[in-house]
Amino acid sequence: MPERSAVPPAPVLLGNEPGSFPHSVLAERHPAIIRQVRESFPYDPERQRALDMLLASCTKGVIEPLPTDAHDRDRWSAWGAEAYTGRSWFDVPWLWSESYFYRRLLEAVGYFSPGPWQGIDPFRPSKLAELDAPETDEELAALDSLADRPAEEQDRALLHGSLWGNRADLGFRLSAAHDETSSDTPPLVADDSETLWSLLPPSGAATLCVIADNAGRELVPDLLLIAHLLAQGRIGRAVLHIKPYPYYVSDATHADVLDALRRLTSAPGAAADHGRTLWSALTDGRLVVRAHPFSSAPLAYAAMPGDLREELAAATLTILKGDLNYRRLVGDQLWPPTTPFADVTAHFPGPVAALRTLKSDVITGLAPRTEAALVAAEGQKWRTGGTHALIQVRT
Repeated sequence: MPERSAVPPAPVLLGNEPGSFPHSVLAERHPAIIRQVRESFPYDPERQRALDMLLASCTKGVIEPLPTDAHDRDRWSAWGAEAYTGRSWFDVPWLWSESYFYRRLLEAVGYFSPGPWQGIDPFRPSKLAELDAPETDEELAALDSLADRPAEEQDRALLHGSLWGNRADLGFRLSAAHDETSSDTPPLVADDSETLWSLLPPSGAATLCVIADNAGRELVPDLLLIAHLLAQGRIGRAVLHIKPYPYYVSDATHADVLDALRRLTSAPGAAADHGRTLWSALTDGRLVVRAHPFSSAPLAYAAMPGDLREELAAATLTILKGDLNYRRLVGDQLWPPTTPFADVTAHFPGPVAALRTLKSDVITGLAPRTEAALVAAEGQKWRTGGTHALIQVRT
């Protein structure tokens, strides 16, 4: 296995270049998120003032330390807060400033403080609205048509449902005419799914770790995939890693897992069967939910602590879902797109797979022909538009 030190260095993404995607997130998306949160709940004047102060800080001010009595102040100091305090949000690593924004947002709305707003997820209204949307009913109903399909087609459909998240309908297109390899710029720009399946033979002995991404209609297909793998004997045990607190607007917490599970068990048809499989697995320990503090760290997985490294090393396979986890897996750096995926993930303690829809600039592991075709057809928009995805595996 190649050492990470053998990979030529690549620039760390910052947000200080006007017109860049990271800059637009810091300058436009974060203020919009503050507005969304403000409109979601009738926050009192103290909370409103705190949101105003955060808006001023993250757009025109500098990074400020957490309160001296914050329960995780020491943890954030270890994660770099002292080094970045007093600097512009735009001039520090983008991954760090994005993550710290959400931590400060929770501080502003009183999530961690004793009082009526303690533990209230500021993003829950939008999560529940998505989970209860008619489109979710349509996607769950599509499960009924899978029951009589060959196992290979079921595997592919549920894997692609998890890959595409709230575009899960793409995962159920089982027609032989839908050939993603027929174009130089296919929706799937890298596909190591055969290697993924080879790591999970139907022996019932595998342990799968899934590091989740978003809640709502993106978490549901992740849970469906886990239920399918348990039912088919491809895994004997699953560990689902979620966030310990609300993060990046829609990232899944334990409450979101429970909401999704209730959505499945209350649905008709095959969806309810999958829900009951998951419910049973949770009660007998075949499915375990974890919320490790490092899941919300502003750092790459190369810096993961020893206890998490030990757990992931023991897994047959770890699947990392989504764009943020991909950035943390390979490093939030502007790699040449043809940089081998195996090289930049050599630090990971066991076999690892990335299921990711492309929504940021970071990308590795592309064939030169694929990169050239994407650039010729779309410029650089293919990196961030969410119209392409990948399945990459390092054994």
